Amino acid sequence: MTTIEVSRGDGPLVLGLPHAGTHVPPETLASLNETGRGLADTDWHIDRLYAGLTGEVTTVRTPLHRYVIDVNRDPSGASLYPGQNTTGLCPLTDFDGRPIYLPGQKPDVAEIEARRAAYHSPYHAALSTELERVKARHGFAVLYDCHSIRSRIPYLFDGTLPDFNIGTNGGATCAPGIEAATLRICEAAPGYTCVLNGRFKGGWTTRHYGCPDAGVHAIQMELAQFTYMTEAPPWDYDPARAEPLRTHLQDILETLSDWRPE
Repeated sequence: MTTIEVSRGDGPLVLGLPHAGTHVPPETLASLNETGRGLADTDWHIDRLYAGLTGEVTTVRTPLHRYVIDVNRDPSGASLYPGQNTTGLCPLTDFDGRPIYLPGQKPDVAEIEARRAAYHSPYHAALSTELERVKARHGFAVLYDCHSIRSRIPYLFDGTLPDFNIGTNGGATCAPGIEAATLRICEAAPGYTCVLNGRFKGGWTTRHYGCPDAGVHAIQMELAQFTYMTEAPPWDYDPARAEPLRTHLQDILETLSDWRPE
């Protein structure tokens, strides 16, 4: 159940799906409290949302839940957002700041290292392999990291999150044309809001792989979940909301698939 799921395409675009999984190994599940077992911080239905939007795309997905280990965090445990509330490599709280483990059951240093080796490393080995394969074929690769989150989480950010949250770490992780094209599509989408490098500037994956000078471009898209689903248990997918959003996401993916370095 921990096998990394890879679907290979021949195009230059690779989609990362680090937080769509809901599997928790039994030994970890037994240590979680009721809050943790609720798995509220899943990127619910994000794989369904992006499915079939463009041909010849590669996808890399882990079936594991982020409460086991967050593959979009620095494996050293360093914070991506110093001075701001966030969750770590092996989260101890949910996005509302509530503990997710039973008393005395938090993972220790040895357990965190075991999870890193068993789950974090294989995901990034698979992702690296696909980016290298795509780059060898096309001379470059574009990594688009797929995310979603509840639109209102006071512990993490004030107010309501914009619908499209584009992250390029201040423009460092991709060519300007990739950033500009994605932003242009989001700004033109009627009825939606967007921001570039706002609260979410790109996680460890985007920052680690994005190296335009080396021919690997990375961009993160964090979607507000109310754009395609119900933001409360049982976290239902809402086709009436999702289909209009999928039209704009398809435009983004097709644009990035057609992009070529100048």
